[in-house]
Amino acid sequence: MQNAKQGRRRELLAGLALLAVFALWTALVQCVDVRPVGQNGTDVGFSTLNVWFHELTGVHWGVYLVTDWLGLVPIAVCLGFGALGAVQLVRRRSLLRVDADLLLLGVYYVLVILGYLVFEMIPINYRPIPIDGMMEASYPSSTTLLVLSVMPTLKYQVDRRVKSPALRGAATAFVAVFSALMVLGRLVSGVHWATDIVGAVLLAAGLFALYRSAVACADRRRGKPDEEERGWSLARSCRS
Repeated sequence: MQNAKQGRRRELLAGLALLAVFALWTALVQCVDVRPVGQNGTDVGFSTLNVWFHELTGVHWGVYLVTDWLGLVPIAVCLGFGALGAVQLVRRRSLLRVDADLLLLGVYYVLVILGYLVFEMIPINYRPIPIDGMMEASYPSSTTLLVLSVMPTLKYQVDRRVKSPALRGAATAFVAVFSALMVLGRLVSGVHWATDIVGAVLLAAGLFALYRSAVACADRRRGKPDEEERGWSLARSCRS
């Protein structure tokens, strides 16, 4: 029990630390090696690194389009969990009786959307190239943020709800491969600066860690053992 409590605390501290690193990274992007190397002479932080990497990879519209369309996958995941929550609400006839991890998942998805909207309204920098002739905000990479915020919740929910080791393993493999390919594809497509990808990774990791911490706390309040407590219980059972 003590180990589980410490695990929840570590998850919370890790989430807060990652968000603090994201805030620091965002500040650095705006003040380190800033030069007018972007579209229409717009300023870009870490300009030497960003320009070097952009010239190294070039622009690959095919990769951009593929990753853009595959961005519908995490959206489908969100809709799927939304449908699951709606079914529980109809059957149980009370919002308070919907699984806490699903309610918190809805809050988590809203926070991700708000994070995206904030940076759309207050652009840190713009994409290296125009999209459909328009300058678009580029920091943090919205597709990377979406994928790394949503896809880990698919694995997390499958681990909580599915008993089959084969299905759980398949979900883990799918999420890992899909997420890695999407981030790599976005990185080499040339539609973002490298620092935009780093910012999205930090923000997504911090938010997801806070979500896991919130679910663990909700499990404890409802008297439901969280993942770490279940692991320790299983270990004790095996030893006995």
